[in-house]
Amino acid sequence: MNIVLLGAPGAGKGTQAAKMVERYSVPHVSTGDIFRAAVKAGTPMGIEAKRYMDGGKLVPDEVVIGIVAEALATPELAEGFMLDGFPRTVVQADALDRVLAQSGRKLDAVVLIDVPREQLLERLTARRQCRSCQRIYNVLWDAPSAEALCDTCGGEVYQREDDNEETVSSRLDVYESQTQPLIDYYSAQGVLRAVDGTKSPVEVFTAVVATLEA
Repeated sequence: MNIVLLGAPGAGKGTQAAKMVERYSVPHVSTGDIFRAAVKAGTPMGIEAKRYMDGGKLVPDEVVIGIVAEALATPELAEGFMLDGFPRTVVQADALDRVLAQSGRKLDAVVLIDVPREQLLERLTARRQCRSCQRIYNVLWDAPSAEALCDTCGGEVYQREDDNEETVSSRLDVYESQTQPLIDYYSAQGVLRAVDGTKSPVEVFTAVVATLEA
């Protein structure tokens, strides 16, 4: 099974990815992981990507696509994969289709974990972290027993700067601007499978399985 997984920050994509890997025995391939692997291995595309990153520049589409193409050509991904973090643009999505077609493959499904923006904001701004042991809390469902004090070490529990409403809102703006064209692209292809991400993790996964195995 060849899958692309889409979902905004806070949608619970990581939780669902882990469950999908267990059920379908497909490798979970994140863009960050394959970038690091390509750079470490010194592949042609990895060397090129490192040149841009060392210069503090964005890695261009053609290099990103090249790194993904290198990964998809490995034996580990020959029998299936779940891509997470790629594609991010329609240009990348079109390139992915072409790379897969060259080896006689195609995407079976694009799973979108769909959560309204208001709920994403609520989830993401509720995150807290201990300054001492780095334990993560969420004041909606996993708050520390004593306000602002870590249950594990007694350290100060605080809201990180990147979890404030302004920063979170900006991240969601970027996600929405990138992802809506992808949603339209994959909807037109008939491979988009949107599931309601507002339910419990178990209910969301039940919906994922239902749409993939329908």
